[in-house]
Amino acid sequence: MGAALWLATFTPTLAQVTPTVPAATDTTHKFENPSGISSPVARAPWYKSKLVRATIVPAVLITYGATCINGNGFYSSYQANKDIHKLFPTFRTHLDDVLIIAPYLELGGVLLAGVESKNDKINIGLVVLKSELIMLSSTFIVKSLTKIRRPDNSDMLSFPSGHTAQAFLAASIVHNEFRDKSQWYGIGAYAIATSVAGLRMINSKHWQSDVVAGAGFGILSAHLGYLTHRNRWGRKPLMPTGMNIMPTWQQGAPGLGMTWKL
Repeated sequence: MGAALWLATFTPTLAQVTPTVPAATDTTHKFENPSGISSPVARAPWYKSKLVRATIVPAVLITYGATCINGNGFYSSYQANKDIHKLFPTFRTHLDDVLIIAPYLELGGVLLAGVESKNDKINIGLVVLKSELIMLSSTFIVKSLTKIRRPDNSDMLSFPSGHTAQAFLAASIVHNEFRDKSQWYGIGAYAIATSVAGLRMINSKHWQSDVVAGAGFGILSAHLGYLTHRNRWGRKPLMPTGMNIMPTWQQGAPGLGMTWKL
C-alpha cells in the first residue's frame, strides 16, 4: 500500500520531465556572410550626396535668375520692375545698405546670449572668411562677364546682386549654426535677406533676375564654405585636469612638490 501511494505521488512529476531535443541548425544561408567578414557598406546614391544637397537650391535660384534677364522668361525682369514701381512709385531708402549686415549682427547677438552654436567661434570666423571670399570673387566675375545694365542706368554691373548675395550668405550661416536649437533663428535671418532683395528692386538698383540669382550665389558660397572646412582650428588647449601640491624633504631641506596630469 505504501509503495502504491509513493508511485501515485511522484508519477505525475516524472511524466512532466521530457528530454530536450536540440533545434536543427539552419545551413541554408551559411555561406552568405562568412564569420568574421563584414558586409560591404552600400554607397548612397549620387543625388543624396552632401554636394548635391548643398547645391540644388542655389542652382535652381541661379538658373531661374539667368532665364528671366531683361525681357526673357515667363515673368521677366522688365515685367517685375514695372509691377514693383506701380506699388512703390516714389519710395526710396538706404535701409538695404544697412540690412546686409543684420544677419551677422543676429549671429553675434545669439552667441553673446549664450546659445550654443554648431561650431566654435574660431571655426565660424574661418567659415565666414572663406565664404565671403567665394561670394565676392564669383559675383565680381559674373558681373564683369554679363555686363547687365542696372535699372537706374548707373553702370553695367547689375547681375547678380551683391547686396542680396551678402545678405543670404550671412543668413545661411545663421541657419546652419543654430538650426539644431531653433529654426526661428534661420527664419529671421532669411526674412532680413529677403527684405534686402526687395529693397534693391524698389530702389531701382537691381532687376528681379539679379536678386534671385544673388540669393543663389550667397547660399552656395556659404554651403561651399562649410563643405570645404574641416575644423582644424580652434581646438581647446591642453589644460591640467588634476594638480597636487605637497611638502617635500630632500637632502635635509624642506620644499614644495607639484604634480599634475593632462
